[in-house]
Amino acid sequence: MPKPQRKTGKFWPHVRSLIWEKAQELYQMEQAKTMKSDFKGMTATRKELREGGYFQTAKVIVLRSLWLQKKGLPTIEEEETIKENSILPFKNPKQQNNKRKEANMKNA
Repeated sequence: MPKPQRKTGKFWPHVRSLIWEKAQELYQMEQAKTMKSDFKGMTATRKELREGGYFQTAKVIVLRSLWLQKKGLPTIEEEETIKENSILPFKNPKQQNNKRKEANMKNA
């Protein structure tokens, strides 16, 4: 008696391919950073991507991006583009902390 064929899903097969692409991208970005001029554009095996933690990181990034798209919110890349192209000044909390530290040093 043959086993009934399983239906292939619509969501996870597509998402898995996005995750593997992102993991490979993360791997190559790190290799390019560390190897500088010696970088040859090598690709990693899936085993290497899993062992190096690239798959898990890519999974989080891709799923968060898909969730944001579903909610109609800007993705991480879109937020960065908005901040770079915006005419409104965004306050950097680190700068505020530095001002507080400088004021405390003057008072001390």
